[in-house]
Amino acid sequence: MRIIGVDPGLATTGYGVVETDFYRSTLVDFGCIRTSPEETCQERFARIYRELGAVLLQSRAEAMAVEKLFFCKNSSNAMQVGEARGVVILAGHHAGLPVVEYTPLQVKQAVTGFGRAEKRQIQQMVACLLSLEQLPRPDDAADALALALCHAHTGLSRAAVYRKGKDV
Repeated sequence: MRIIGVDPGLATTGYGVVETDFYRSTLVDFGCIRTSPEETCQERFARIYRELGAVLLQSRAEAMAVEKLFFCKNSSNAMQVGEARGVVILAGHHAGLPVVEYTPLQVKQAVTGFGRAEKRQIQQMVACLLSLEQLPRPDDAADALALALCHAHTGLSRAAVYRKGKDV
């Protein structure tokens, strides 16, 4: 299964694509969609939608994992991230993908085994799990890869339960 993880943001939206058989995952692609503060919000959202749509088409992803919005001290920033999330979810829906949302705690737990892991620990585990020689950069792309791996690990749990004949 091919999974795309997306870390939404107005200035930078990270994406990471992995191929998984639910036991081992390999890197397909990762990167960022960047917008300029000189653009209007509508132009920035349109750029995210357009460029993510192209990535989805090229990646041939079968599922999308997106980070759930967490509490943010800056309400203006939280609104913009929330709006960017909406654009990302819409792009995934229009591409015909199931879109699954994970909290930062769920991602950390799935990737490192520790729900309070720091960013560097997550990046190291992403590199280890994908057999990368270097830590993935920038942070937004590394976070997106962690989301994709979280879904792959969660998919493993669902697949194991499903194989036993239980409804998930």
